[in-house]
Parts: sequence; C-alpha cells; structure tokens
Amino acid sequence: MDTTARLWDIQNGEEVVRLTGHSAEIIALSFNTTGDKIITGSFDHTVAVWDVSTGRRMHTLIGHRAEISSAQFNWDCTLIITGSMDKTCMLWNALTGKRVATLTGHDDEVLDVCFDYTGQRIASASADGSARVYDAETKKCVAKLEGHTGEISKICFNPQGSRILTASSDKTGRLWEPKTGQCIQILEGHTDEIFSCAFNYKGNIIITGSKDNTCRIWR
Repeated sequence: MDTTARLWDIQNGEEVVRLTGHSAEIIALSFNTTGDKIITGSFDHTVAVWDVSTGRRMHTLIGHRAEISSAQFNWDCTLIITGSMDKTCMLWNALTGKRVATLTGHDDEVLDVCFDYTGQRIASASADGSARVYDAETKKCVAKLEGHTGEISKICFNPQGSRILTASSDKTGRLWEPKTGQCIQILEGHTDEIFSCAFNYKGNIIITGSKDNTCRIWR
C-alpha cells in the first residue's frame, strides 16, 4: 500500500499526475461529473479533494473517527457524501471543504454511500444489514431498507431514481422502493457473498458480482 492515487492517460498508458499526502491506504475514489476534481478516501480517516489538472490538494475533509469506506460527489459537484467505519455518513460542501451534516442511525460500519442522479437523496449501506435513504436538503432519514440477513456492501439508485439496488453477504441482491423502503424483488442465484451491483444506463438491466467467481445479468 503506497498511500497514493495516480491519474493515467488512457491513450498512451502513461502516468499523468500522482496524488500524494494520505498516510494510509486509499480505499475509495471518485471523479466529479465534470472531470476536473477527484476525491480520495483513506484509512487515515480523511477524504482529500484534488484538482485533476495540477494534482494539487484543494481540501482535506476531516471529521470521521474511523476508516473511510466510500465517497462520492453529487451530480452538480456541489456536495460530497462520505461513509465511514465509524458508523456515520458525512455531507460536505465540495467548494469549501466544510462539513454540512452528519447522518447517523446505523449500528455498524457504513460500507457504501451514494447520491441519486438529482442529488436530492442519499443512500447508505451498512454492515448492520440495513440501508437508509436520507433527504439531502433536510438531512433526515426518510426510509429504512430492512430485510437482508448479512452486511450490505454496495448500494445504488437506478438512473430514474425510482429504485434502489443493494448487494449483500447473504448471497442476494434486492430491489427497493426508495420512498417507502419496501422490498420489490429479491435476486437469488449466487452461491456466495455479492460484493458489487450496478444498473445499466437505461435502468432496465442489472449486473451483480459475487465471491462465487461469477457475475449475473438480470432483466
């Protein structure tokens, strides 16, 4: 673990910029939608905001009391959501680096966080086996997604924002209605933990990746 992130030119495969400054391994990273900023989340409990063109660190987001597990910009690049093993999510102003709110409620490590495509809602997934949906404006929890019997390692909205997909160590994926927290469908078939899941661009196809060495496509 060299505690750095590196940007690469996809045309020639050469390193363009090396991002240095973290004191522990980097476990999460994400570009903003315009591609001019990147965030890195580290086991040093901090998240750094970087200028892509220069590699300069613009902000250090300090507040979590344990390792960072996930970090993401919202669509218009004004907010950042972070998840941590301290059982909380934190919302940050992406322009100033100041903390806006702390989102609580989970009883175990937060393993993944995401915005919907409008930036109006935030979803969190936890090792406590539940997921939560928060209103990004009020910072209140508006739905609890309960039903998995193992930790939830991945969570995402479909592009339309009308469904949430979760992946769990209980070997299933689940589709949820984000307003009510109701489970719409259980995706069964994997024989080991599911680590990752995603919607396609149209939101009508799902892919899941599992410790059973397979990916499955669902329609």
